[in-house]
Amino acid sequence: MSHHWEEIKEKIDSIKEKQLFRETKTYQGIDFCSNDYMGLATNARMLECYRSLTDLYPFGSTASRLVRGNYDSMNMFETEFANFVNGEAALLVANGFVANFGLIDSIAASNCYVFTDRLNHASILDGIRISGAKKKYYNHLDLQHLQRLLDKANAEDPDQKYKRIVVTESLFSMDGDSPNFPKLLTLKKQYGFVLVVDEAHALGVYGNEGKGILFRDLSLEDIQLIDYRVYTLGKSFGLEGGIIVTKQLGRDHLVNVMRPFIFSTAPLPIISKLAMYALHLLRSMESERFHLLELTRELKQSLVTNGFAITSTESHIIPLLLHSEAEAMAYGKRLQEMGLDVRAIRPPTVPTPRLRISLNAKLTREDINSLVSALVQIRNEYGSGSVSFA
Repeated sequence: MSHHWEEIKEKIDSIKEKQLFRETKTYQGIDFCSNDYMGLATNARMLECYRSLTDLYPFGSTASRLVRGNYDSMNMFETEFANFVNGEAALLVANGFVANFGLIDSIAASNCYVFTDRLNHASILDGIRISGAKKKYYNHLDLQHLQRLLDKANAEDPDQKYKRIVVTESLFSMDGDSPNFPKLLTLKKQYGFVLVVDEAHALGVYGNEGKGILFRDLSLEDIQLIDYRVYTLGKSFGLEGGIIVTKQLGRDHLVNVMRPFIFSTAPLPIISKLAMYALHLLRSMESERFHLLELTRELKQSLVTNGFAITSTESHIIPLLLHSEAEAMAYGKRLQEMGLDVRAIRPPTVPTPRLRISLNAKLTREDINSLVSALVQIRNEYGSGSVSFA
């Protein structure tokens, strides 16, 4: 006799006991939590563009891109985006998770070492797991540790029978920090590994025209050495979709072996046309990028001045560290009651409970001041025991 539902109930009870229970809720209030970094998801010009396209495209793509789900606009966007980030070719897929997951599963196998930053996104870690490759964690942003692991792999496998792949994010979504890319490229030149970089949280915000952190930190010559770059339309573009930029040979390979691409219904046809317009807008949003980074600087300074603990974030993603899951949930609940949408992030997503404050270009200085004042008020309430954990 199956005890499935009894087992499920025990798991849920355990999750609730640890203050880790999650629910799908609709929240209101000032946005301090989404990934709509440049405000394009609600941009009036984007909405006007959408309305002009609704009569031109079907509701759905109706099939995978290899059957009947491919549209000229998808091919055109891939070409335009690849040119934008100085790549040879690009492949549009359903979302960023699919891009990472499918890419790594397609290029790794049991005869590979994949070296992954310990805090890489779940889509990366799941791609490594499903590929059957030998996963090698290196400590977060610790390229000296990565080098020691590469040296150890060379000692164990001097004939290079195992392919080496290194995967990192350019901007870590829960900590707001970035690798030392010049040093990482030096290691690539020395060890000859395949390099995958996920620019999801940096696209639109950093680099000339919002091209990403790689264009801020590296020469174009070094960027060309990166084998695969992963981007998303689900953040600064305000849409949905994932993009893999690589060589034409790499794109051909993915089209023929990447299972989530081959066997998934293609993205909505209208998305690629909206993405081309969003790209046009993003390239010209220098004042919005400057405003966002100024707000970031001011908020970090104000939080530290008021005695809050934050990570060594270098970006518009500002994690405010807290002592427990219960405390994080209490802060998140009270902020939402006060009209400020900030989310509590808890293990296992992160090792330390926190509020993930994610800034966007639509926010004002008044919004920032309201957030800091609310945090101070909640801290006083929490200290007096008046914040409910219910």
